[in-house]
Amino acid sequence: MDTASLARYLIGKVVVRELPEGVATGRIVETEAYVVGDAAGHAYRGKTPRNRSLFLEPGRAYVYLAYGVSYMLNVSSEAPGIGAGALIRALEPLEGIPIMRRNRGVERLRDLARGPGRLAAALRIDRSLDGLDLCRKGPLWLARDEHEPGEIGKSVRIGISQDANRLLRFYLRSSPFVSGPRSLNE
Repeated sequence: MDTASLARYLIGKVVVRELPEGVATGRIVETEAYVVGDAAGHAYRGKTPRNRSLFLEPGRAYVYLAYGVSYMLNVSSEAPGIGAGALIRALEPLEGIPIMRRNRGVERLRDLARGPGRLAAALRIDRSLDGLDLCRKGPLWLARDEHEPGEIGKSVRIGISQDANRLLRFYLRSSPFVSGPRSLNE
């Protein structure tokens, strides 16, 4: 499965975060693909200590700190040695909502994990989880259930300047938990 296909496939899957005080989960409602050769991707200039997890086998967590403020969760997507990944942009909170509210310091359900920095804060995701195998149960992993996600939309990615016109953002149409401007979510 290539990177764009993985980003689309992840819509409707569940991120599971096991914390000392309990389990918090959210359904993925928005992703972005950063494909091989993508000038906007962290792997574009090659492997570094920071992005090494993007070059692991598919299904590994790549967690980085953006702008010194927010962590971002990505899933590596290509064969070992080839850097690419899918950014998890937004979740619909499912389980452990009181934990997420404490972690984020907000009450409004819609705002808990709408946007990649918010979802990382809600689930207490940081660099200590970088490189983790998301296909195995552990402190952070991906699950699936019988839920059918519904209609998936496609648009340009958000907040980038290079390769910005590519339709590599996938989102669940009609979800109030999707981030970004309304014009991109129709």
